Amino acid sequence: MNNLPRLPFADWIDNGVDWLVTTFGTVFDGISDVLAGIVEGSVEGLNMVPSILLAVLFSLLAWLISTRRIALMSLIGLLFIDYLGYWYPMLQMLALVVTSVTIAIVIGIPLGIWGSQQARARKIINPILDLMQTMPAFVYLLPAIFFFNIGVVPGVVASVIFSMPPTIRLTMLGIEQVPKDLIEATEAFGSTTWQRLMKVQIPLAKPTIMAGVNQSIMLSLSMVVIASMVGAPGLGEEVYRAVTQLKTGVGFEAGLAIVIVAIILDRVTQQAGKKKQGGTSL
Repeated sequence: MNNLPRLPFADWIDNGVDWLVTTFGTVFDGISDVLAGIVEGSVEGLNMVPSILLAVLFSLLAWLISTRRIALMSLIGLLFIDYLGYWYPMLQMLALVVTSVTIAIVIGIPLGIWGSQQARARKIINPILDLMQTMPAFVYLLPAIFFFNIGVVPGVVASVIFSMPPTIRLTMLGIEQVPKDLIEATEAFGSTTWQRLMKVQIPLAKPTIMAGVNQSIMLSLSMVVIASMVGAPGLGEEVYRAVTQLKTGVGFEAGLAIVIVAIILDRVTQQAGKKKQGGTSL
């Protein structure tokens, strides 16, 4: 029999969450309003464009970023989603994913650059990333609900936390893998740290950084169905509703639409990372 007293760690967490909600409730409400406005405004703005025209525009953008074959595949896939009747839920999901990934990139890449330049920062960042990547995704929904109530915002916040680690890790990895002789050459020419980063390290690390962005997009998409449990709209909500109502066909249709969007985003970002790099002259 274990006679040791139970450590009240859960109580400490609950008290900490309650204190944050009480102390910073106004801040969380402001963040919630901004994120909800961005996602909902994006959906309504995109929905004003006819679906066929928007599918063509998306495909042209894919052609500009990647290849003609991927652009054609994107057009066929998007039209297929439209004809299945999931165009508006697809826009809702896409707005959620793009918002989440954008926030993850804006926060993640600077943190990755910082970690690549400072060994002490790297020692702090890596354990936090380990925690973020190993924690079950459902756990992120609990504090998100307390801070932001139910709806699209906790889905965005949980997706940001869940999808950010690959961007940070691969940004650090890409910069650290830049050949040492190039770094020494830039130092010999008298380059500052900022010049070395912007003209040599980041351009050479771009394929690895884009691989991190690609993984962040995939992880964000994997959170779509989980986020629907706290009220996030989109294709994930369709899948969740089909599961609760035992509608196999509807669930397969919505799941297939998610797969199509995931493949399009995956192929486009992969090709963007493989683009030929420009020169690295100082």
